[in-house]
Amino acid sequence: MDEELKCPVCGSLFKDPILLPCSHNVCLACARNIIVQTPEGETPPQSRASGNSDYDYLDMDKMSMYSETDSGYGSYTPCLKSPNGIRVFPPTLVHRHCSITCPLCHRSVSLDERGLRGFPRNRLLEAIVSRYQQSRSANVKCQLCDRNPVDATVMCEQCDVFYCTPCQQRCHPSRGPLAKHRLLPPTQSPAAGSQQMPAGTIRKQGTCADHDMENFSMYCVNCKTPVCMKCLEGGKHGSHDLKPLAAMWKQHKCQLSQALNGVSDKAKDAKEFLMQLKNMLQQIQENGVEFEACLVAQCDALIEALTRQKAKLLTKVTKEREYKLKVVRDQITHCTMKLRQTTGMMEYCLEVIKENDPSGFLQISDALIKRVTSSQDQWVKGALEPKVGPEFDLTLNTDPLLQTILQLDFIQSKVESATVPPAPLLQLEKCCTRNNSATLAWRVTVPPSNPIEGYILELDDGNGGQYREVYVGKETVCTVDGLHFNSSYNARVKAYNSTGVGPYSKTVVLKTSDVAWFTFDPTSAHRDIMLTNENRTVSCNSYDDRVVLGTAAFSKGVHYWELRVDRYDNHPDPAFGVARINTMKDMMLGKDDKAWAMYVDNNRSWFMHNNSHTNRAEGGISKGATVGILLDLNKYTLTFFINKEQHGPVAFENLEGVFMPAVSINRNVQVTLLTGMEVPKNIKQQ
Repeated sequence: MDEELKCPVCGSLFKDPILLPCSHNVCLACARNIIVQTPEGETPPQSRASGNSDYDYLDMDKMSMYSETDSGYGSYTPCLKSPNGIRVFPPTLVHRHCSITCPLCHRSVSLDERGLRGFPRNRLLEAIVSRYQQSRSANVKCQLCDRNPVDATVMCEQCDVFYCTPCQQRCHPSRGPLAKHRLLPPTQSPAAGSQQMPAGTIRKQGTCADHDMENFSMYCVNCKTPVCMKCLEGGKHGSHDLKPLAAMWKQHKCQLSQALNGVSDKAKDAKEFLMQLKNMLQQIQENGVEFEACLVAQCDALIEALTRQKAKLLTKVTKEREYKLKVVRDQITHCTMKLRQTTGMMEYCLEVIKENDPSGFLQISDALIKRVTSSQDQWVKGALEPKVGPEFDLTLNTDPLLQTILQLDFIQSKVESATVPPAPLLQLEKCCTRNNSATLAWRVTVPPSNPIEGYILELDDGNGGQYREVYVGKETVCTVDGLHFNSSYNARVKAYNSTGVGPYSKTVVLKTSDVAWFTFDPTSAHRDIMLTNENRTVSCNSYDDRVVLGTAAFSKGVHYWELRVDRYDNHPDPAFGVARINTMKDMMLGKDDKAWAMYVDNNRSWFMHNNSHTNRAEGGISKGATVGILLDLNKYTLTFFINKEQHGPVAFENLEGVFMPAVSINRNVQVTLLTGMEVPKNIKQQ
């Protein structure tokens, strides 16, 4: 609220505020400083200074330059500047034709013969400033103390900071540029006020500026100003719409309150939007770090792939080099051997030619001639040409790859709005649990331009395990049934569109009921079963036993419920227990392998499963008795109670899977289901 209570000219809290025709306020002293001279004869389109005022500040002899007909626009000329950046003008610059320009909306208005007295005094603003000053002046602490702030001794009018003496000497010495700052005691500073209205003081009622000692009594709707009775007698407001001052006061207060409600809603939306922007900052930071890591990983993968390919190419070059070297070495060896043989043969032939024995020469000459000719033919057939060349016939064309690397860049979307949906916002006020069901609702705060195609709701297993999808669709409200009782589930939701899947919402924790509340299920009951009392009381119109199940299904936790015997005729033997959903409905409970029960008459009882009768126990039921069933799926056991006392040992063990409460009766029995009960404490260990 500070900015609303500060003058736009001096930047300090309002002191003697006056109300301009544009509904903006300035201090009286500041108004004197921003009066400007206007050319004679120019009339601004804005209204003259008018209204009623409690001020009589200007000496009319000194301000005789004002005229009823002199008006005009004013313009600022270079002069002084206030701490708030508004140009101010010394009072000595006031001349005959004067006007005042609002420093906020720059609307100019000429002054009439009353001068600044023609502007009404804003008593309401003055009172609010006074209360504000009182609230700030009490126990004002130093704003620069590091620990345990002490009471402030001064306050800088320009810095708007409270200092204790040590902090003022250290941080705000009275020298250099700070020497011009005005230091005031906290109780006399503009922030605390030098002219405070004592608490409980009754402010005087507004009086008319044109008629001394006359209180305002009416409100002129046309002039939008309070008037007194003498103003009405003068005839100035004779044809105007006049209303009682108190009635208009209440009416305008009501209108302001209604307008504030609308602004409050907008402010709430703005706060949510601001929170979204702040969250977006964090998301941008996190996404930026994640994207950078992804980019580094992608580039590293490219570099690694190039390194692997480089190794492969080097291996090929090495193999080609070794092959060429081997071929050349083999050719050198072969050529050396042949040359040695040829040289030896030539030396031998020369020795033969030197011999003078004709018969001996002719004896071997034919063979030598053939050997020499054959040796000459071997050299002629390419023996003196290398089998491989020194050049490597391998060409690596890197231009396409280099061009691709240079063109490597991010893929830009065709349109900026082609993005995945933002994270949905879970509406906590609509999220709830009932029994073992959970209802969740959500919305998207900023709908993307690319329409949302649907949502994916995920829940964990109630033990902090992995999430699983429980709903995929377009609805923004979903109820999930069949959860475990007395369990806490984590839920989250995300949206998707044609671009992809958006981020998850924040996680909400939903806790199911500690105990089960349920009724009998009319949809799965035998047709001879009759349900009343909102499906809590069951009877039968057949002499044969018929089965009815409960609406709850249990797979985890400890659960206890009772059945009260409302009618018991002719000593029948109803059966109570649990069953699978597909148990037989036209026979006694427990005769098939999908039910576990205790059937009981007026004297004794038996446990029965898959038509096997065990553990006969003395004691039966009568009208008004209660039969309790304790299903402990943590220990996988089933125990029975009659009239709050355990009946027999633990009836069944090793129970795993999904079980539903069940009972079988005939027309001689009527029972009522009692649920939401605490687990009995007096359980006998087997």
